[in-house]
Amino acid sequence: MRSVEVFRDLQSEATTWRRYLHQNPELDYRLHNTAGFVAEKLASFGINHIETGIAETGIVALIQGEGGEGPTIGLRADMDALPILEESNKPWSSKTPGKMHGCGHDGHTAMLLGAAKYLASTRKFKGSVALIFQPAEEVLPSGALKMVQEGIMDRFDISKVFGMHNTPGIEVGKFGICHGPILASLDEFDLAVTGKGGHAARPHETVDPIVIAGQIIVGLQTLVSRNTNPLESLVVSITKLNAGTSHNIIPGHAGMGGTVRTFSPALRDFAEKQILASAQGIARAFGGDIEFQYRRDCPVTFNHSGETDLAIRAARSLVGLASVNDKMTPRISSEDFAYMLEARPGAIIYIGNGSTAALHNPAYDFNDEALPYGIGYWVNLVETVLAP
Repeated sequence: MRSVEVFRDLQSEATTWRRYLHQNPELDYRLHNTAGFVAEKLASFGINHIETGIAETGIVALIQGEGGEGPTIGLRADMDALPILEESNKPWSSKTPGKMHGCGHDGHTAMLLGAAKYLASTRKFKGSVALIFQPAEEVLPSGALKMVQEGIMDRFDISKVFGMHNTPGIEVGKFGICHGPILASLDEFDLAVTGKGGHAARPHETVDPIVIAGQIIVGLQTLVSRNTNPLESLVVSITKLNAGTSHNIIPGHAGMGGTVRTFSPALRDFAEKQILASAQGIARAFGGDIEFQYRRDCPVTFNHSGETDLAIRAARSLVGLASVNDKMTPRISSEDFAYMLEARPGAIIYIGNGSTAALHNPAYDFNDEALPYGIGYWVNLVETVLAP
């Protein structure tokens, strides 16, 4: 296993790649320039097996080791940006107003490219590495799900799959991970409240959907505070509320929407059932009714035990025991890498981005000092899992 110093020689080149990608962000599946850049770099490293156009603009490239026969493991990096107007004021800021790499996928791509260059030149492992460059992590339908549905796990005979994501608030050079659920599931719902409109001066002649919506919002809070075991995590957030067109008209309809996040499949079932029951009961008690739509967008991201142990070992071989927190508190955010972990055993690890702005913040920027740590982690992981 190698220390991070071995990989500092790649930092300058990887920084150039990362900043180019940062200046040229693309969204969702429309990653034509990004995918072309990645494919060109992979070919320049001497990688011969490169398949493009998976899930529209995704890429899978295979590197064969020189250590003999063995399994294939997948390493995944996401490539898409966010529809945010950048405010980082860096010299390499986005050249496209309204689009920016606000989640560090430019850094994820650059780290996997750096690892690809190193592994293609050394090949000191058995079996093969499948480099997975994924589109559309930030949107629906999920790019990870689409790549799985298009059969990448079977087509490339991937036996285990690993991911990595940067995180502000953890020092550069440190990692965080945990066994089991590490990120929550994500569901979305929409509620349309039907009432009876009328004059604002004569509310007794109406069924006010705004009042009903307010009662529903308050009522849904008890799903967490009074109907869920406090030792389990459930977050129900109302994030949209739309009603009315005039100061003196009580409208006939009101709409709201929100999200549900949890680490428990049983609580997903509970939330879907109880949001409907609670909202419907409240609306009908006031003389109105509701229409309800519930979408299961992303499952729990679950780190498998053996693969998590391998990830911890690889990270500690790079930065030492004290710099890898193997009991990181699970996060209530979600990640579509969950679909790949449903298809194959694996694990996702967090890499420190330092004291930068938060993810999805207009001032955020990936920290280039983290690049050699990410490259080194990927290389050590490959040489750990696929040791000859």
